[in-house]
Amino acid sequence: MKFQVAIRASQGARSYQEDAAAVWQPPDHDASAGDPTCVLAILADGMGGHAGGAIASDAVCASFEAQFIEQQGSPRHRLKSALSAANGAITALVAAQPQLRGMGSTLIGVAFHDDHVSWISVGDSPLYLYRRGEMARLNEDHSMAPVLDKLVAAGRLTPEEAEDDPRRHMLRSAVVGEDLELVDVSQTPWALQGGDVVVLASDGIHSIADVEIARVIAAYRKDGPEATAEALIAAVRDAGVPHQDNTTVVVVTAGD
Repeated sequence: MKFQVAIRASQGARSYQEDAAAVWQPPDHDASAGDPTCVLAILADGMGGHAGGAIASDAVCASFEAQFIEQQGSPRHRLKSALSAANGAITALVAAQPQLRGMGSTLIGVAFHDDHVSWISVGDSPLYLYRRGEMARLNEDHSMAPVLDKLVAAGRLTPEEAEDDPRRHMLRSAVVGEDLELVDVSQTPWALQGGDVVVLASDGIHSIADVEIARVIAAYRKDGPEATAEALIAAVRDAGVPHQDNTTVVVVTAGD
């Protein structure tokens, strides 16, 4: 299976950019020669202010990529090892520069190998799969939103209370150089089909509803990942949300 990739980002209404993303593809890829990975896609949404957030997301992306490349074994093993390295990189930075204490980042790391995909994630950055007109989120949301939604289902909060709760976007887990509270890792590789579109995004994408994300992908996927990524960023911009957060998308299309 062949994969095409595009990255697009918008600073939004922020005066600084805390998102980072990276893509790695083995040179002269030959699965029979060893490494079955066709594409490694990484997205990190930093936190900690102008300096700290940008430093954290860049460090997480760079250390994750380097460790994944260096490791051998199954994609799941390599993803877990890469996450550990990324978390360790934050530990080392904070130890060297104590003023950065409190910085951290979300992380999505996705390995596309043969006709399957494996992932690991920490935080609230979503990982979507679009297939034949339907879209689903693949990874867990480590913000407070799912917790509040469960309280709604149990009748302990109204939908309006849950939506307006100031804790809704608080993270329950992030890469901050300490023990990771929550980690989502695919237990088995997820089989892909020709025509599938996988999107890694920072939470700025939530300025548009999932149904709009799916509509944009459906409208532009045949034009390739560059057009799809551009259209997603344009849709966020057109939503005109006040104080729009940074938004970054990595779009990966699967073809025969």
